[in-house]
Amino acid sequence: MAVWKTVGNGTLDGISHVAGLDASKLTIILSDTLKPIPPRHTWSFGNVMTDHMVVAEFDPETGWSSPEIKPRTPLNIDPASSCIQYGNTVFEGMKAYIGPDGEPRLFRPDMNMMRLAKSAERMALPPFDIDQVLALIKQLIIVDRRWIPLFSGYSLYIRPTLIGTRLGLSVAPSDHAILCIFVSPTGPYFRSGAKAISVLAESDIVRAWPGGTGGHKVALNYSSGFLPLRTAQKQGYEQILWLFGDDMKVTEAGAMNIFIAVRRDDGDVELLTPPLDGTILPGVTRDSVLDLAKGHTSGETILPGLLPTLRLLAQERAITMVDLKRWSADGKLLEAFGAGTAVIIASIGKIGFKGEDITLPVHEIGIGPIANAFRTRILDIQEGKEAWRNWSIPLDELQRLQLE
Repeated sequence: MAVWKTVGNGTLDGISHVAGLDASKLTIILSDTLKPIPPRHTWSFGNVMTDHMVVAEFDPETGWSSPEIKPRTPLNIDPASSCIQYGNTVFEGMKAYIGPDGEPRLFRPDMNMMRLAKSAERMALPPFDIDQVLALIKQLIIVDRRWIPLFSGYSLYIRPTLIGTRLGLSVAPSDHAILCIFVSPTGPYFRSGAKAISVLAESDIVRAWPGGTGGHKVALNYSSGFLPLRTAQKQGYEQILWLFGDDMKVTEAGAMNIFIAVRRDDGDVELLTPPLDGTILPGVTRDSVLDLAKGHTSGETILPGLLPTLRLLAQERAITMVDLKRWSADGKLLEAFGAGTAVIIASIGKIGFKGEDITLPVHEIGIGPIANAFRTRILDIQEGKEAWRNWSIPLDELQRLQLE
């Protein structure tokens, strides 16, 4: 049982009766001097920050402080804080776009907020009302709206971050926390653009394990992969293909969910991705790919560049390296691609494994037709050019939905 729980009236009830996070108490302090926006060709993922950020703090005696939007500045954190000593930090990744109407919009923000809450609960961090976090994100986007790129494929990346700040070295959950939300203009994640990336299959070091935190967006899930990534890059590969178990099951590609397209004897295509078994992050883009694949197969929508008669049979099932090698040898391995918020869709052209490479078909535009269909459709939905299941939500509509 959580130490506190939201009781629905703006308070948290538990070991003490304290204030919940309340966006209506937001104060805004604007920067006296706004930074110039660098040319977009100088941007890499997360290297340019906007002018402002959101900060709110949790104290077990008083609850959540009144949130602030203020000029972006370093946080004041004691070196003995639990986030530094024990890594209890969780975060989310989401994006804002400018739609055809000239107004900012978010892509499936409800999924990000629910995942953030689950990650915080998994790390025993203080709870919060996800609608209030979303309201704060909206206000930050309004304040820093000038940073939202107007070019297709570019966006304003949003990073809500919750860190444990309990002071002390005892090994225990943190009853103090800071919620910080900041944003960064971004373009294509990989500088190579549409060019397929190469991955090295890693079986000695694992990213996640059953009962661990692989299914949550926890900072430590990422930093433990830096060493094998550096090793892979020294060998000429760009990312890691994470394996798990004696049967070498495929789990994720870098920080992305992975999809494999396999040709069936009847001409249909099996679109496979590992199941959510607790070691796989429940990605928003992953869920979107699965839904669109089912929509294409049922005729509810037709994905760009694909024949209406092509059946994409989406399945969540285990995939092993033995499977990949067999499909490749049989000429049935059509495409492999990663999916995630930062990258949207990234085609995989080569998989290194035990000194040998599995080479996937080469495509003229650098990305396979199935991966390109998903990338094009998802980007069109995100930018408000296509409507699908109310996934792309303008900020003013977001407020109305929250009120309902």
